[in-house]
Formats: sequence, structure tokens, C-alpha cells
Amino acid sequence: MFRKLVSVDDAKRILRQNFTPRPVGKEFVLLSEACNRVLANDIVSPLDIPPFNRSTVDGYAVKAADTFGAEENRPLQLKLAGKVNVGEAPRIKVEKSTAAEIVTGAPIPKGADAVVMMEHTVQKNQTILVNQSVLVGENVMKVGSDMCKGEIVLKKGGIFSPHEIGVLAAIGSAKVEVYRRPRVAIFSTGAEVVEPGRPLKEGKIFDINAHALSAAVAELGGQPVNMGIVQDKTEQMKAAFKKALSTADVVITSGGVSVGPTDIIPRVLDTLGKPGVIVYGIAIRPGKPTTIAIINDKPVFSLPGHPTSALLIFHLFVHSALVRMGGRKEDIPLRVDAVISERLFPSRGRRTYVTVTLKKDKSGRIVASPVPTGLSGAITTLAKADGFTVIHEHQQFIDKGQIVGVELLKPSVYYSLMR
Repeated sequence: MFRKLVSVDDAKRILRQNFTPRPVGKEFVLLSEACNRVLANDIVSPLDIPPFNRSTVDGYAVKAADTFGAEENRPLQLKLAGKVNVGEAPRIKVEKSTAAEIVTGAPIPKGADAVVMMEHTVQKNQTILVNQSVLVGENVMKVGSDMCKGEIVLKKGGIFSPHEIGVLAAIGSAKVEVYRRPRVAIFSTGAEVVEPGRPLKEGKIFDINAHALSAAVAELGGQPVNMGIVQDKTEQMKAAFKKALSTADVVITSGGVSVGPTDIIPRVLDTLGKPGVIVYGIAIRPGKPTTIAIINDKPVFSLPGHPTSALLIFHLFVHSALVRMGGRKEDIPLRVDAVISERLFPSRGRRTYVTVTLKKDKSGRIVASPVPTGLSGAITTLAKADGFTVIHEHQQFIDKGQIVGVELLKPSVYYSLMR
């Protein structure tokens, strides 16, 4: 039997006492590799953007005062002084009663303080007829109006999207310092598990957990390292753990943590380093066999073999640690209140997590319906679920029609419900 089942809250407390998640390091990456990475330092602009006054329209650079009083039926005449193109320094100067043809993005020539849009002019040979006046600064983007030299343009801890990468490119950065992604070694255990793509013999099942957990790690910005399948043999298991701990920041396993003769992971972990196993069994359903160890400052999360249990425990215990180890900020979980569609009973003495689907009824209420679980190993439970509700240890039941809080598993569900 398990040494002693601890409550969910106690398991989290014990983990906090033995392990404090911190960023695992920093590294420089090229701009082309920065998307979805986490910025490790504030970014200060080394220059003004734009670095010169530039036109925001096609038209004519002018002295605004020369256009005052211009009307469609009474245009003012200006002399064409030349043309300014994009990507070149202006070679002309706008004097009184003159204008320089200019294209969008080109630098404003000396002497000019505004741009008249092309559609408000008529060119006749070297004469420009202006039929609408402009104010000083009109149609001009001033130097430093987007970013000023010395300004913090991106803050530490931000996640790079195409927009932030555009900012870096604008200030001429070719690479950027980001938090290193935590490496997470993942392996499955058991003689019955087969890698997807190989022939499935009688009595075997495909390895769901390694791939589902790898995807969960990658989604949080971690770097999953799938170490394959390890057999329930003490020496093989010990070798796999040693390799994982030497190359990764976190280790996640599935299977091998119950009370059967081949469930040897807790015993192996206690031989690898201090303090060893800190949690061996949690008063939770699903996920009771969960084992957590700290081996020389590295966390090991040994999850149950059932896919639904493994993913739920990952969400409850691993998620937060990985987020902080990657330098990310924890998002506040999305929750909604819903009316439960049927009476729910907890597993005696254990905190029970019930996966539910959500939909609105005719009156606009959000209704939560438990997902039929079938056998506890059904992967489709989480695939079908929109979220989960919790029945606490000391509750006798949740009655039909009662309002419950539901933590959402998919952000898209929230937006569809709030329409």
C-alpha cells in the first residue's frame, strides 16, 4: 500500500517546501528563432524611430504657411523644386513658395514642415496647384514619434509574438537574450506499451502519455525530450533516470507508481539523490498513485499510467513549475460558473475532479454535464472535456441544479460561451 496519502493541498505545500521553481538560465537567439520565447531583460531603444521626419502620404513637401487660403476654386501656385524618393537623403531644400514631390516613407527635405496629399494638387509642368491648405506637421511622422532613444520598448518577461519581433527589427536587433526553455525528459514505463507506428500485438497498447505530455510541455514553452519506453526492471529504470537527470531540468514519467510488483519507480528514486521521494500517493481522484521526488534540486513527477489521470496531475502539479522555470508569468485560470446537470458524489476521503462539457440552455444558463468516463484509462475523457469541477474531500455530494465553478481546459471555450 501507499506509505501515506496526503491531501492535494499538503502535496503542493510539500513540493513548495522542497523545490522553488526559478528560471533555468538565459541564452541569446536569433530574431528568426525568438517567436514564443520569453524576454530575459528590458529592451531599450538605441535610436529614435523613425530616425528622421518622414512623409505618411504621397504628395508634396511644403511650407505650411504657403498653403494657407488654398481652396478648390482658388488654388495657390507653388514652384516644383524636385523630388524626394524613399531610401535616399534629400538633395533639395524647400524654399518659400516651392514644393518637393515626395512619396510615402521618404524623409522630409529641409525647409518643409508639412505634406500636401497628391489628390489635393494638380501639376502643370513645373507648377503645382494646391487646392487645400495644410497645418504644420500634417502628414508628417516626426523623428522619435514611434520610439525614442533610451525608451524601454519591450519589458522583461514578455512573450515574443510577431509584433514584438517587429519592434526588435525596427531598432536593428539581430538577436535577443531570452530565458532558456526548461528541458523536460519524458518516458513511459511498462511491458505493455508500444511506440505509435509500430505493429500492435495482442495485449499491447500504444504509448499515449509520452506524446500527450510532450505536447503539454511544449505548449508551456518547455523543451520536451521523449526518452521512449523503459521496462519495469530496476537497473534499466535506474539507468534511465540517471540519464534523464543528467541532461534535463525536470523529469516526467508515467506508470510504475502504483502498488503492484512491477511498480518500482518510488524505490528507484530513493536511491538516486536527496531528499528523494517527498510525495507518495495523493488523496485525489483520478491520480492517487502520483509520486513526486526531488533529486539533487531537480523535480521528478511520476504520474499514473492512465492518460486522463496523467494529464490532470500534470495540470495540477507540473504546469506551475514549468511556467516559472521558463521565466513566464502564470496566467489566472479561466473559470465560469455553471449549473450541474446531475448529482455528483466524491470518491470517499479524496478530492475528486470531475471533467465536464459546457453548453448554454434555452434560458442562457451555462450547464455543466459530466463526461462519461467509462474506464479510468480513457484518453477521450479529456479530449471531450471543456473543463473540470472539484468535489472537496469533506463534501458529501453536489446536488443536481447546484451552481459550481468550472476551471476551463481550453481558452476557446470561454470565448464561445461569452458570445
